[in-house]
Amino acid sequence: MVKLSVVVPFYNVQTYAPDTLASLRANAREDFEFLLVDDCSSDGTPEILERAVRDVPGAVLLRHERNEGLATARNTGLDAARGEYLTFLDGDDWLSPGYYGRLVAAMDELRCDFLRTDHVSVAGRDRAVRRAPVPRRGEVFSPRDAILPAHRTTSVDYPYAWAGIYHRRLLERGLLHFPHGLRTAEDRPWIWKLHREAESFAAIGELGVFYRRGVATSLTQIGDIRQLDFIRAFDQVIEETSKDPDADRLLPKAVRTYCALISHHIGGIGRFEPEVARQLTAMSAGALRRMPQGVLDDALKAMGGDRATMLRKLRRRRPAPPPAAPDPVPVSVTVTAAPTAASASPSAPVSTVANASPEVAA
Repeated sequence: MVKLSVVVPFYNVQTYAPDTLASLRANAREDFEFLLVDDCSSDGTPEILERAVRDVPGAVLLRHERNEGLATARNTGLDAARGEYLTFLDGDDWLSPGYYGRLVAAMDELRCDFLRTDHVSVAGRDRAVRRAPVPRRGEVFSPRDAILPAHRTTSVDYPYAWAGIYHRRLLERGLLHFPHGLRTAEDRPWIWKLHREAESFAAIGELGVFYRRGVATSLTQIGDIRQLDFIRAFDQVIEETSKDPDADRLLPKAVRTYCALISHHIGGIGRFEPEVARQLTAMSAGALRRMPQGVLDDALKAMGGDRATMLRKLRRRRPAPPPAAPDPVPVSVTVTAAPTAASASPSAPVSTVANASPEVAA
């Protein structure tokens, strides 16, 4: 039986993929599988992944016939996963040796729906520990109770799918798939749904994921139209939370976080292409008008200062209609599985971490 399935999307990361794959090899076990999803890369990534099927025990290569984006690539891996537990890794990040074995042991002990973990943020030669905003470690809680309070950083503000491990029953309940076609902010509706609908979770002080920041090919560094997917992502958060039995309690947190994201993107509007900047302004105005207005008024009062003033002015601008979701065109996938895997010697890049720093809501 497969104990753990690891879903790893790759797209044009030939510079970083060897480190990622070496760290997977250092985490291999007979009962682990690594689902490597090539999202139609156009650089040397496909050749690197083909070698990995031979070199990394438990590796399975899944290929998209066209580029679909991170959310859909993760879904492809989830659809193929056979494990009792599931987790994610991005194709330009890496792990410490034996990390997944420690996560599995913690899940076996705590027996909750999912675990959240800390991680190491990497920017060039700098390292910083980022803590999951859950104050007590190794205790099982209700995920719903970890959404609030609205004015503080909480568990839904730490959306990284790869910073945790998830029981298969969440997959069977439809809680692990991502909104089709989202290229940024795909974790936002996902983490909110997980916290609204899962029954139990915990956080542990386990460091082992190394997350690269400032990668030139990352969408967080590119000011094109794909960045605006955050609006569709958070429209979904607002829509789904509005239908929740606790909507009156939860919506202030969702609206306040959405406002913070809009403010963040408008504050950095100079990095966008001119036409995308115009669309960002109009779409943000539309988003503000679609929010529950009474909740938005309360959120702006609580925020105060220049951000609230800017958002009020933006709400008065001519809005753009809500972004349309992409058509759910069937994804064409080819599969290459590894031969019978022999155990590999644990060898992976290991980094030194810096002092801890709290994760701040976007």
